[in-house]
Amino acid sequence: MSSEKKLFLIDAFAIIFRSYFAFGSNQRYNSKGLNTSVMLGFTNTLLEILSKEKPSHIAIVFDPQGKTFREDMFPAYKAHRDETPEDIKKAIPYIFKLADAFNIKSVVVPTFEADDVIGTLAKRAEREGYTTYMMTPDKDFAQLVTDNIKLYRPAKNGNAAEVWGIKEVCAKFEVERVEQVIDILGLWGDSADNIPGIPGIGEKTSKILIAKYGSVEGLIANAQELKGKQKENVIQFAEQGLLSKKLATIELNVPLEISTEDLKLQNHDTEKITELFNELEFKTLAQRILGGSAVAPAAPSAPAAEAPVVNKKMVAAESAGQMDMFAMAVEEDVPSEAVPTNYKTVADVAHEYILVNSDEEISKLIEVLSAQQEICFDSETTGIDSHVAEAIGLSFSFQAGKAWYVHLPEGEEGRQRLLRFKN
Repeated sequence: MSSEKKLFLIDAFAIIFRSYFAFGSNQRYNSKGLNTSVMLGFTNTLLEILSKEKPSHIAIVFDPQGKTFREDMFPAYKAHRDETPEDIKKAIPYIFKLADAFNIKSVVVPTFEADDVIGTLAKRAEREGYTTYMMTPDKDFAQLVTDNIKLYRPAKNGNAAEVWGIKEVCAKFEVERVEQVIDILGLWGDSADNIPGIPGIGEKTSKILIAKYGSVEGLIANAQELKGKQKENVIQFAEQGLLSKKLATIELNVPLEISTEDLKLQNHDTEKITELFNELEFKTLAQRILGGSAVAPAAPSAPAAEAPVVNKKMVAAESAGQMDMFAMAVEEDVPSEAVPTNYKTVADVAHEYILVNSDEEISKLIEVLSAQQEICFDSETTGIDSHVAEAIGLSFSFQAGKAWYVHLPEGEEGRQRLLRFKN
């Protein structure tokens, strides 16, 4: 583990909802009918962080049940949100179990949102010499960014995760100082949180006004310089604008009973991970982390084809290849006696795999496939989120031991041309 004091603070519910909706209509279920999409997505995200970022300290921060102090300030705060899907509600206890199995602190403080807890922890850690990464897609966290506190935005649209420092935040929000993000949010409002802002002022206008007047207070003080409906709205809704700024401000003095050192990354609990992953039926993930002996044997009625390969350097990805680095870094090696010997591989099965690159080769493949009554095909993508993943390849087969792989070029224009290819 790196000696660098590197703290990751994960916004639990942001990743939970992201994981659930990433599967769209292709939700994952175990044999008992439990929707495991959230658990799988969250686990993949967590393991990717442990593998690629190698934090020295980490915590998963949750919103509390019940009202928060912002609802006392503004009863309509978040009041319009839809009811949380039942599958997400059922998944939340499993995320706590996941954190416990990995010996990662779950942090929740009554009446304070995860934003406030993360902000308080980040500022404390900064004073103690840590570099902190706030993992969330939520733009509100941009107000906290400093030289030593970064906003870590998860991967999206097939692109890598984004890390926002001061430069990136100022460029994104078109401000001179990071703290002016709060003024932008106060004027603009936030439909997701039901923060009203000032009517008639959207994202673009809020940036222009804050660039000129510096803050919500500065704008209100100079409202007479404005014209027409904008002047009228700023004067009439001045108090609402100030309240909106207050609602958008992340609290940095949350009372906490834990220290930064309590968040130090620990070895995972093999027994708890085994029990949890067996219940969720995450066979491949369990084998990648713990070795094949940690997985409960399949029921006799389970099809033999579902039994997974155990060699952790070669396991077919449960998560579109996201786990390989962590699998290589796990301390436990798979015992040789746990590796099945009855699986055949490309090393001992006759095969012909054909790479298709040129237009001529594609034309020939189309001709061959068109002559078949049945074909099998599969797609290779940059991730498991069907809404944002990008296609990188297509494979086709209609007979045992023979298949064609069509590599899609980089760039949307090239991919679309090939996908619409005609003889």
